[in-house]
Amino acid sequence: MILITGANGQLGHDFQRLFDELKIEYLATDYKELDITDIERIRKFVKSRNIKLIINCAAYNNVDKAEEDKEICYKLNAYAPRDLAIIAKEIGAEYITYSTDFVFDGKKKTPYTEEDEVSPLSIYGESKAEGEKLVLETYDKSFVVRTSWVFGIANNNFNKQVINWSKGRKELSIVDDQVSSPTYSYDLAKYSWELIKTQQYGLYHLSNDGQASKYDQTKYVLDSIGWDGILNKAKSSDFNLPAKRAEYSKLDSKKLEKVIGIELPTWKGGIDKFLVELKGEL
Repeated sequence: MILITGANGQLGHDFQRLFDELKIEYLATDYKELDITDIERIRKFVKSRNIKLIINCAAYNNVDKAEEDKEICYKLNAYAPRDLAIIAKEIGAEYITYSTDFVFDGKKKTPYTEEDEVSPLSIYGESKAEGEKLVLETYDKSFVVRTSWVFGIANNNFNKQVINWSKGRKELSIVDDQVSSPTYSYDLAKYSWELIKTQQYGLYHLSNDGQASKYDQTKYVLDSIGWDGILNKAKSSDFNLPAKRAEYSKLDSKKLEKVIGIELPTWKGGIDKFLVELKGEL
């Protein structure tokens, strides 16, 4: 049996969709059913359920609020992933958890590899970097997957915000000095599953192919939906946000592509599929 934590989020939702398509049995839990910050509760939950794989999709993702919520951010992003690794080790299950491009400072001008040193600029990034380290130290049958700018049909995300902004405004200003790769959560689930099947444990990068600034991403979404307003380029310094963002944090996914033997699809293709899904929900 597969256990999915954080099942109501974007990635958790798409793992369920993927497993339904593949007719694979799973248990989907969110914090109401299973609080991952309570190790004894997790231990009790898994005891009689014959769990063979734990997929941790739960996380604290509010990057700006994390600057004042350090304790809960670390609980969810560092210590809970470690505790799940401890439990996975106790029951002999495989384990996968997720990290972020926010572990890097953005000073590099070429895509970040798994060998690059982490240097986070925010509490959120620090908590994720600590979580990676703790998990990899705790259990050798763990996958830690870094990803970037995730969007999907479940919950809120940047693409949905852009579409909502466009409904009430004829002019938008979006930063062009933050560059990474938007990643479709269904692709993240699908290619994570391909990775899990290899049993080649360790640290991996998984984001859609290509790179974009927030401005490029916004332009692609708005052009796709036929918005006829004015889109302006802005700078991060124009917005007084509590957490600092990296200027460049594109992840190099070649290690993962080599292991699974598949080239990852582009971020534009991911947005195309996302918009089709969104239309289906309206």
